[in-house]
Amino acid sequence: MTDAPARSGPGTDPRTVELAERLAVVRRRISTAAEAAGRADRLPSLIVVTKFHPAADIRRLAALGVTDVGENRDQEAAAKAAELADCPLTWHFVGQLQTRKAKSVVRYASAVHSVDRQQLVDALAKAARNEMDASGRPPLDCFIQVNLEDHAADAGTRRGGAVPADVPVLAESISSEPSLNLAGVMAVAPLGLPPGPAFEKLAAISAGLVAEHPGATAISAGMSQDLEDAIQFGATHLRIGSDILGSRPAVG
Repeated sequence: MTDAPARSGPGTDPRTVELAERLAVVRRRISTAAEAAGRADRLPSLIVVTKFHPAADIRRLAALGVTDVGENRDQEAAAKAAELADCPLTWHFVGQLQTRKAKSVVRYASAVHSVDRQQLVDALAKAARNEMDASGRPPLDCFIQVNLEDHAADAGTRRGGAVPADVPVLAESISSEPSLNLAGVMAVAPLGLPPGPAFEKLAAISAGLVAEHPGATAISAGMSQDLEDAIQFGATHLRIGSDILGSRPAVG
């Protein structure tokens, strides 16, 4: 994980320089947080969330060494993945997913970070099975999204995710499908509350999952504003958007 920003010069456009500098700052934050957590040798994977930003920016990021990108809208993600098929990128779907979009998502995504209900498991398993037969793709990595709100039933429309008590059942269902791979858990810290306690709770849920499914060690947690807390409590995948790409581009 290099900190060196791209040097400006012939052939280097200002946007590439800006992205390189932002990327270097985030990577330094990750390294510093990992060292503070006693895991300097176990850096989490960086997924750059590129929603609303053009494919040209993703191509720049790929040239800067980014290998994993995240999107949360299927129509946008599918178009970008097709346009950037020549780039060595791994695509992660990180948003709430409708079952009817499963067939499209499995055509480009290596992982879905928002599996939170049985109907979605069923839809993804069928779609991934058909895509494996058609294209030979590997099994789809699935992260169970956990709702960490104290009042999950009231918050579900805001953040999504399964209540913690449902995680074991979903895990069994995913692990029983040959076309799916149970990767681990994912969560978004509750709005308006310190993220540390929420990520500590997620770490405990992860430990319980790993006790039953030893391969499901991944923890997808941490965004621009709380990546340090996520790393402290074991995040293996960070989803960083605005601190690398900046604010959403103006429309029109």
